[in-house]
Amino acid sequence: MKIKFSIVFIILINNFLFSQIKTNNNNVWVAKEYSKDVALYNSKNFLFKNVLGSTTEIVQFEIIPLAAASSGELTTLLYKCESKQKEGLVLGFYGNYWNDTGVLYQGYAFKNFEKEQAIEFLNKIQTAIEDNKKFINDEADNNNIFFKYDDIDVLIWSSSQNYTIRLFWHGFDSSWEKTAFDRSKRRFEKKIK
Repeated sequence: MKIKFSIVFIILINNFLFSQIKTNNNNVWVAKEYSKDVALYNSKNFLFKNVLGSTTEIVQFEIIPLAAASSGELTTLLYKCESKQKEGLVLGFYGNYWNDTGVLYQGYAFKNFEKEQAIEFLNKIQTAIEDNKKFINDEADNNNIFFKYDDIDVLIWSSSQNYTIRLFWHGFDSSWEKTAFDRSKRRFEKKIK
């Protein structure tokens, strides 16, 4: 009995001391929130390589973080490049994933909307909420609306006099509360004028 207890004790201590994933006292995985600053840092590579196109010439561009959802799963960024005559909105998706060996890691990806497409996307969400306000608020949490825009599935519902917008894209499931959505839309519209 002592040998079994000793082996179990050694294994538990070994896992605790040498684990590579932090846990808190309740064994809940602790993950670093994906902030606007992290999204800004990581989006620059995506933007100049995938949107603006890598070149041997020197190209100036600006990228401005607009808002991050309180969930930490979604960040919006505005970009402008006068020399390439491009501007638009980048959605930064962020989430936790398990790899094949069972290790938790954090992944992110970016979705680009050119200026006109971004305006259309943001307006479609706003219009969907306004046109369905009575239905959504009638049974909070139970009444939902959804639609597809480009390759993003959008689900919207109400809870506690607020709206939650969930975006499903390429394996990401990101919550975007109404406050962060409104802030992103307002700042985007103000900066692109």
